[in-house]
Formats: sequence, structure tokens, C-alpha cells
Amino acid sequence: MGVVEVVRARLQALAAADRIGQFVSVGVAGATLETVVVAVLTAGLAVQPLPAKFVGAEASITLMFLLNDRWTFAGEGGAGIVSRLRRYVKSHTVRLGGLAVAFGTLYLLTSWTDVELLLLGRDFWPTVANVIAIGAGMSLNYVAESLITWRVHDSR
Repeated sequence: MGVVEVVRARLQALAAADRIGQFVSVGVAGATLETVVVAVLTAGLAVQPLPAKFVGAEASITLMFLLNDRWTFAGEGGAGIVSRLRRYVKSHTVRLGGLAVAFGTLYLLTSWTDVELLLLGRDFWPTVANVIAIGAGMSLNYVAESLITWRVHDSR
């Protein structure tokens, strides 16, 4: 298979509307969990935004892996605990790019701006900034997860 055919097969696999919808739905679940964790840690417990994001991101990545493995990419990976653990490690590894984008965005929005979003006497700007940061990393995560973790182009 030539380079053009390889690229075409990968783009076709990435363009599956049902898979994109499932990935986005799983992403919303993960973003919701992460947002709640960041809100509780920053607004409730006065934890700084970046450490709070780390805790929230880890919880979110684990939840999203489990949901994607069982639903979005259900037929794409091998069965068994060893195969699942390999995908879990790959998922964490490939999401580093999306996390770098998200952490960079959160850092810029919370460290380089002077924004406050007060609600009931608490500053929820780090929470809103984190939602923006999550969105910034989502497309990169979809491509990396599809092509590297679950190798969707190999099954079509």
C-alpha cells in the first residue's frame, strides 16, 4: 500500500461520524468529571489550578479510557487484561500531547490574565479556563487515540 492509500485509509477511519459522536460524548463525561474535580479543588479547597488540573485530568483520562474501550472503540482492540493494559498505557501516552495543549492553555488563561469570575464569593475562573483548555486538546486527542491507541485504520 502506497503513502497516498495509507493516508486515505486513515482519514476515512477518522471521519467516521458515529465514532466522532461517541468520542465527543465520552469526552463530555470526562470533561464533566475533570471540571467537578477542578472546581472542588480550586474553589472549595484553594488548591492551585495546575495541581488541581493534574488530579482532574488523571481521573478524567481513566474514565474516558474505560468508556472508549467499552463503547467508542469496542471492536478495535484485543481482548484480555494484557491487551487492555497496553491500550491504557498507550492512551495515557498519546494523551500527553492533548494534556500539554490543555495545561498550556490553562496556564495562559490563569497566569497571564487578570480575570475573576466570582460566584457565591468564590472564584470560578480557573474552572471556566479549564473547560476552555479541555476543548483545546480534544481534536488532538481524537486523532492520536484513533490512530495510535486503537489503530482504527487497521480494521477497515
